[in-house]
Amino acid sequence: MSDLLFSSALLPDGWARDVRVGVDRHGTITSVTPAAGPSGLSPVPGAAVPGVPDLHSHAFQRALAGLTERGAPGGDSFWSWRDRMYRFLLQLTPEDVAAITAQLTVELLRHGFTHLAEFHYLRNDPEGAAYADPVEIARAASSAALDVGIGVTLLPTLYRTADFSGGAPEGGQRRFVASTDALLGDVQRLSTLLEGEPTARVGLALHSLRAVPPHDLRDALGAMDRLDPTAPIHIHVAEQEREVAACLVWSGARPVEWLLENAPVGPRWCLVHATHITAQEATTVARSGAVVGLCPTTEANLGDGIFPFEEYDAAGGAWGIGTDSHVSVSPVAELRLLEYGQRLTRRRRNVATGERPQSTGRALLDAAWAGGARACGVPLGRIEVGRRADFAVLDTDHAALAGRSGDDVLDSWLFAGEDTPVRDVYVGGRLVVEQGRHPRQEEIADAYRRVATRLVSG
Repeated sequence: MSDLLFSSALLPDGWARDVRVGVDRHGTITSVTPAAGPSGLSPVPGAAVPGVPDLHSHAFQRALAGLTERGAPGGDSFWSWRDRMYRFLLQLTPEDVAAITAQLTVELLRHGFTHLAEFHYLRNDPEGAAYADPVEIARAASSAALDVGIGVTLLPTLYRTADFSGGAPEGGQRRFVASTDALLGDVQRLSTLLEGEPTARVGLALHSLRAVPPHDLRDALGAMDRLDPTAPIHIHVAEQEREVAACLVWSGARPVEWLLENAPVGPRWCLVHATHITAQEATTVARSGAVVGLCPTTEANLGDGIFPFEEYDAAGGAWGIGTDSHVSVSPVAELRLLEYGQRLTRRRRNVATGERPQSTGRALLDAAWAGGARACGVPLGRIEVGRRADFAVLDTDHAALAGRSGDDVLDSWLFAGEDTPVRDVYVGGRLVVEQGRHPRQEEIADAYRRVATRLVSG
């Protein structure tokens, strides 16, 4: 693979000009040379920054976005939204999921995301039976994403019970269920399937404490350690106050408290949402090295609540961002809402920087790059030797960035408008978005429109 020359790039020690980046055939950075002399390479104009990892996704929900914005008797909530989501997913075929995933990943790439952690729980057919190929939907989704060009961490998801009482899954939940042995078989199949893909990784998701009883949790973690002791482990936790109350009735402990006491939570782990945690839990999670997966636009859309960011950040906690239900497809929307939510609750500005006199955009992106890379289990998030060659190139001629330099470029990217200034995107050194366009954009959108139209009319 040929070298790249960036007019300007954000390196770990700051901004540099005329940065030559060597990339090998596996898409890994082999050299980084600032102030590179004449080389015969055509410089890529603009400001190159690391691609952003999206650490939490349910790809099929992109086709549901916008279809649940109606009131309900007694008031709408996460739980009534969930019922609508269950009815929606009963219509989906593997081919539908592939078309939706392709559309989603084009949109993510065009906004600067370069890697997607897919928390994959849509496993079975509408009757709850496994397909002849039990990973048919996972295969369809991951193939669609990789064909579009985004990197993927695929997280087959263990789902055993409907709630903390151990009730049997029903309705749409039947599409999620597998025994622990069957789910670990899925992990093995998918690991073999994706073994030759340099931008793919397989891990494990535990849907939630209400859906994974303690014995299944222990068995799954033990088996995963034997298969791949470095694989990322993700779990939804403490997203809703009703979940916290139910967990207290079931166990006498809050969800994060129970998890920290009963599972080997550490740097491989991503605790998705963790919205309703105490100050003590925030400190303990931070000390564990786990990453908290924040999904601000989905958490706002579902009325989850606001994560206690300031306390967690002060404890040195790692975090990253995800788009979850994909009511947004942009890192700007996620990071902006994260910061603005804190400003509204704290009634002051630039919360992510604490009292440090630094760029808020830089503080947010540095954390999202580092935490997202760890949660995805992939070397991303920095332009340095040994990392994957993922870059988002910002158009410094864009109106939002005009006259900006250094970290002002990042602040203006996040806080100065809606039109994306992301011009070019590279994944593993390969150009997948050029001049704001994906080469298969129209073809993929046409296929998606056919699926979306049928789903709405059905």
